[in-house]
Amino acid sequence: MSTIEQAVQRWLDQVVIGLNLCPFAVKPQRRQQVRMRVSMARTERQLLADLQAELRLLDATVADKIETTLLIIPHMLADFEEYNQFIDPADALLQQFGWQGYYQIASFHPHYRFAGTRADAAENLTNCSPYPILHILREASIEKVLQNYPAPEKIPERNINRIRRLTLSEKRKCFPYLLVAK
Repeated sequence: MSTIEQAVQRWLDQVVIGLNLCPFAVKPQRRQQVRMRVSMARTERQLLADLQAELRLLDATVADKIETTLLIIPHMLADFEEYNQFIDPADALLQQFGWQGYYQIASFHPHYRFAGTRADAAENLTNCSPYPILHILREASIEKVLQNYPAPEKIPERNINRIRRLTLSEKRKCFPYLLVAK
């Protein structure tokens, strides 16, 4: 496992699962159904090709083998605005190849910032990862887990409150790749 994958694995274990930000992540992680792929792309075209390859792999693989993919992008899109702009071509790729409705892309970035928030707002940390990541999710799997989860619409609010309750020391441990001041 590369140092990049190790950093993402640590983030999954300590933040996503450790803080229970995604209550649906534990089972696929425990069953080793989470695929990590480090993209070597340095252009949008190369990254779209990597994304397409991962979508094709998911299409050809049952969810019991690979539930979800984290496409890690260490060599480009370090600027959050550039990353955020890339989501449009990524979504267009889903539509172009008929994957819309079958897969969706969740976004994570070291400098994640929800629209209308201050840079240091707690809610931004809920989507803050050590590298830019495109998380490819199977829509059927999402629908399945949501059937048995009470009040899924409250997950974002619960996550924000969880992040707000973290001490400075806990934030530094969870997000060592950030300059966490307060």
